[in-house]
Amino acid sequence: MVRRGKEPGKGTLDTPGGFVDMFESGEEAAHREVKEETGLDIKDCRYLFSIPNIYLYCGFEVHTLDMFFECKIDSFEGAKAADDAAEIIILPIDKLNADDFGLQSVKKAVTKYSNK
Repeated sequence: MVRRGKEPGKGTLDTPGGFVDMFESGEEAAHREVKEETGLDIKDCRYLFSIPNIYLYCGFEVHTLDMFFECKIDSFEGAKAADDAAEIIILPIDKLNADDFGLQSVKKAVTKYSNK
């Protein structure tokens, strides 16, 4: 997990992520966003589910489809918060609490993932 360094939801927990670039797959975006925000390289990436969202971006409500992936890495060694992330938080699944997350779609995703 990361702590958001910017609004919306500044200071709350989040999953590393962002918008998919043009000509980029969801999986490619997951690899890029995790690298940008944590410095970590994903070794395995598995699509889980999607959740519709309204994301406040530059003062506008943007309708998005948030895709969630389960990503595996070899080690957390060298992890560093960067880009939109203010801090890296490493938690086991059983310690995830949806109320600690600021964005509604991520709250829903954490609840769904924790109950699998």
